[in-house]
Amino acid sequence: MLDFSNFEFLTFDCYGTLIDWETGILSTLHRVLGGHGQSHPDAELLQLYGDFEAAAQQGKYQEYGEVLRSLARAFGKHFSFRPTTKDTEALPDSLPMWKPWPDTVLALRKLQTRYKLAVISNIDDDLFQATRPQLPIDFQSVTTAQQARCYKPDLEIFKLALSRIGIPAQRVLHVGQSIYHDVLPAKSLGLSTVWVNRPSRRAGVGAVKRVEGTPDWEVPDLATLAARALA
Repeated sequence: MLDFSNFEFLTFDCYGTLIDWETGILSTLHRVLGGHGQSHPDAELLQLYGDFEAAAQQGKYQEYGEVLRSLARAFGKHFSFRPTTKDTEALPDSLPMWKPWPDTVLALRKLQTRYKLAVISNIDDDLFQATRPQLPIDFQSVTTAQQARCYKPDLEIFKLALSRIGIPAQRVLHVGQSIYHDVLPAKSLGLSTVWVNRPSRRAGVGAVKRVEGTPDWEVPDLATLAARALA
């Protein structure tokens, strides 16, 4: 079990951890696919999303809005249909409407009474700002992929966030829903990690690339984390 007295800062992944992106992703994909007379299981769509997104985020940096547009084209190619312009804009248009998990805001409000909080997110600045009203929390810093010009699990986005926080990695606890994006790279830099294993139609991995890795602690939600961290 983690000794929370060691930590001054808690850094959080946003989409998947704070925001229920899976519901947003699936509702959007089902709407797009339904427009082409197609229906596919949720778990299959989440696996494809994770694989397509990981592929799109490799190589030369492109903003996340364009990554989301490329996913519509990837689904179209995979399922043999031609996406419309409306289809390619569906995911970036829907993202500002994705809602926080029911426990997110209360848990963060409790945690900020003892810890400084920050966000490290694979997102564009304008898309995060569209989400920001749903997260009424005093984050000490927000580091985005757009600012770092790379995506987690690239270490540079974590290094940028740590340089802004300005304390040793041993005093930072990173919290994320993705082993691939969050746990493995954070641990490689000396951060302790909590894996938030949120409920998912694709249990244990959700809408991300599947990899093996061991966090320092696993919780089912942020309410559990807050209760332990403040005990």
